[in-house]
Amino acid sequence: MIYCVEDDAGIRELVVYTLQNTGMEARGFADGTALFSALRNEKPDLILLDVMMPKMMGFDVCRALRAEGDNVPVIILTAREEEEDKILGLEIGADDYITKPFSMRELMARVKANIRRTAMVSGAAAESGMSAGGALTINTENFQVYKSGRPIELTQREYELLTFLASHPDKVFSRVDLMEQVWNYGYVGDDVRTVDVTVRRLREKIEDDPASPRYILTRRGVGYYYSTL
Repeated sequence: MIYCVEDDAGIRELVVYTLQNTGMEARGFADGTALFSALRNEKPDLILLDVMMPKMMGFDVCRALRAEGDNVPVIILTAREEEEDKILGLEIGADDYITKPFSMRELMARVKANIRRTAMVSGAAAESGMSAGGALTINTENFQVYKSGRPIELTQREYELLTFLASHPDKVFSRVDLMEQVWNYGYVGDDVRTVDVTVRRLREKIEDDPASPRYILTRRGVGYYYSTL
């Protein structure tokens, strides 16, 4: 089930129709209040979330979802071109963003990539059942990460990035590699910035000192890797 939260009825109906026409279940909501009412009864597989809405801005809706511990994948829909708005969406826990005006083909590619990514959830790491390093433990059976025995709340994208890197210890991946392997789509414009933001958020949660990381390291000019040293 895909939820589309968009106050523009024309866009909302077109998105829902397109999703349904490709065989997906989809529902539309005009604002965040209606979304939260629906969430009490059914949790979707993904939420398409407009930024500029009445009652609650999309950013506020995303913040509230993450504050409640809801890690459902969220794709921000924004008419804003400013880089800081895209980064803000990622900083508050959105998994992806798409800028209006967008084609239905592009939207479907993003939706399918996120759905496919959810279904795949770090298959390589799951084969081992458990990955560990230092005080950090990844339990791939219940999709939970622990630090010194205490659970860490990660978004789904953060969890998948961590498990992907941890399943290939000490191997360096470029931002484009990670977009393809974790985000499940190739390089598109400045989208690789999303990798940097997600790495920064992940470090803030798993590292003792995010400025001097122990687990997710940077190979300058190349990319990121999971260190076993």
